[in-house]
Amino acid sequence: MPADPRWPVATGSPVPASTATGAWVAGVINGQVVLDEHDVAPDGSFAIVVRRHAQGIAYGSHLWLVPLGGRGRPRRLTNGPVRDTRPRIRSDSRAVAFRRVRRDDGGHVRRLMVLDLDPRGRATDQPWAVTEGRVWVAELEWSPDGRRLAFTEEVDPPRFLIEGPTDRRRPTVATAGQAPGPLGRRIRRIDWRYDELGHVDRWEHLFLVTSRPGARRRQLTRGDWGVAGIAWAPDGTSVAFAADPRRDADLRPRTSIWRVPTRGRGEPIEVLALGGNVYSPAFSPDGRWLAAVGVVDADALDDVSPELVVGPADGSAPAWPLAPTLDRPIGAWHDTDLNGWMKSGQTTPVWAGTEVIVALVSDRGRTVPWRFPIDPATGRATGAPGPLVGGSDAEAGCWTVRVDRTGRVTTLGTLGVRAQELMAVEPPVGRRGRGAGRFSTLTTEGSAWQAGLPTPIVARLDVPGAGGPIETWVASPPRGGRRALPAIVDVHGGPLGAWAPTPSLEVLLLVARGYRVVLPNIRGSATYGRDWIRPQLGDWGGVDAADVHAALDHVVALGLADPDRLGVLGLSYGGFMVHWLIGTSDRFRAAVSENGVANQVSAWANSDTGPEYCRTSLLGDPFTPEGVEKLWRQSPLRNVTAIRTPLLMLQAEADRRCPPADNEQLFIALRLLGREVEYVLYPDEYHVYATTGRPDRRIDRMTRMLEWFDRHLRD
Repeated sequence: MPADPRWPVATGSPVPASTATGAWVAGVINGQVVLDEHDVAPDGSFAIVVRRHAQGIAYGSHLWLVPLGGRGRPRRLTNGPVRDTRPRIRSDSRAVAFRRVRRDDGGHVRRLMVLDLDPRGRATDQPWAVTEGRVWVAELEWSPDGRRLAFTEEVDPPRFLIEGPTDRRRPTVATAGQAPGPLGRRIRRIDWRYDELGHVDRWEHLFLVTSRPGARRRQLTRGDWGVAGIAWAPDGTSVAFAADPRRDADLRPRTSIWRVPTRGRGEPIEVLALGGNVYSPAFSPDGRWLAAVGVVDADALDDVSPELVVGPADGSAPAWPLAPTLDRPIGAWHDTDLNGWMKSGQTTPVWAGTEVIVALVSDRGRTVPWRFPIDPATGRATGAPGPLVGGSDAEAGCWTVRVDRTGRVTTLGTLGVRAQELMAVEPPVGRRGRGAGRFSTLTTEGSAWQAGLPTPIVARLDVPGAGGPIETWVASPPRGGRRALPAIVDVHGGPLGAWAPTPSLEVLLLVARGYRVVLPNIRGSATYGRDWIRPQLGDWGGVDAADVHAALDHVVALGLADPDRLGVLGLSYGGFMVHWLIGTSDRFRAAVSENGVANQVSAWANSDTGPEYCRTSLLGDPFTPEGVEKLWRQSPLRNVTAIRTPLLMLQAEADRRCPPADNEQLFIALRLLGREVEYVLYPDEYHVYATTGRPDRRIDRMTRMLEWFDRHLRD
């Protein structure tokens, strides 16, 4: 993509005349399709992707089979009013296991399902349930021989619930026709809540089951802690997982990798631990090594990126980083909602034989698969890692990665302005595939809906800043040219996020409405290295705000933005920045904040991750006057009397990350000051409801945003 001073001038579809209407927004959001997850058959003959789309006021997602090697067209495997997710293909490619939520279950049951396939990948019958009853399956993996399934499931006893009377002569009285609920919660730890989960009343533990109908499952782990990131040993005798069973794990979380035998009654043993969290274990094909992703230093702050580490699978020696000087995070750390967000990016490293590990690496807002060469005898690196693709294909935002037995690497990812599709790396990774390759796109389903929108012109600018060049994306209408347009600066979340070359849905709609959108990766953004993050730690509203202003000043100086018609937009930390910028500047005519931060003092305890978040970002704490002053110094509420920019505040009512109680303080203060402010609460929605929320609420949110900017930025 071009950088300043060259500026693309293109022709294309005109801006739709009706883009301000809710009907137009509804058409876009209801028509959006996202390919969320994928797995690949071990023999490389096909992949299975999860295709998500709106179904009324809910979402449906189904499994689709994509033949590889030019062997046919994609075909649907499952259907109906269901959410089918997390596909895992058996080692013989003759079955796929997955997780199913039925609409009539009210979203409270996640069953483990299996669909049998014939040699051509066609379903031989209807899917059958491995688990029945009121279960909540989270993760699942086939054993290497394909005879068993390991899965995690919520278990009793409840952690905090106070159960009501069970005596039939004194039943708990239900209200409004609802079933009796618990009397309350007795809370003795600070990890009782988490965004997207609500109350964490039950832990998820590890189970085994034989893959046949009616098989009896066996629980392998138990205790006041949970299991995540499961991986089978190649010989099938044990399963590795991430957990933190320490009694004080709620105060200072630090997951490590454990291993439990699959036969007998052996207890889990710790086999890989670092100073910080480590997760996503993966065994080498010979079972000798474990690869994982984690933070080596015990007291690491937000400027330290998670690394790819390797250690002996039996825990006989400490693990070590495979590329200690990389200074880039392992996993998908870029920001665009065109990759879904219904499922977190799959960051598990994948072994491509015994001499290569493939993992996603995020660098400067892009995420692509990298190759890490390794000595199978020592577990040490045998050369420098490097990306598997180059050139224009490096402008991708990959979300998942898989490697089949042939060495072919497949990924779901965005590319340029295109939404997420299934892609393969050509040529395949292997001993001879050491150079940068290219992507071949294998599907069209994930981005076909974009044909109804004008294609934005996205240009990259290197903006001069006090800390160095600020990489900034500028998205423009296809016929915007170089004239000054009403412009909106959009600040990403995190602050450890980073805008990608692929704009988010809100950017596509704003551009279609005729706005120019400025997307700066300011100091504090991840994927640019430690030196770009560290100056922002403990200085929210300092160097980061200066970089936002620098990016806007540059775009205005180029004649691309009208200085009298500027808006600002942001979610989460981006919402904090909206509040801060309008409290310290009068350059904006309109602002929209979403699930932001107003008072760091109260957010320290109100947020589900507040104390640890504040520690690693050096925001402060309430234990000393100096710590409280530090929190208050970085709180937009302290500047409330200076806010005169019209502000629309959008808030998910069930958000545990940036809860309503924080932002309501700013809203109430602005109302008492007589300022123009609106506060919109969306019930039952979590932090990233803009992408994962009910379709009708996403439509309302986007329509209100467009109309707010139209009201204040249009002549």
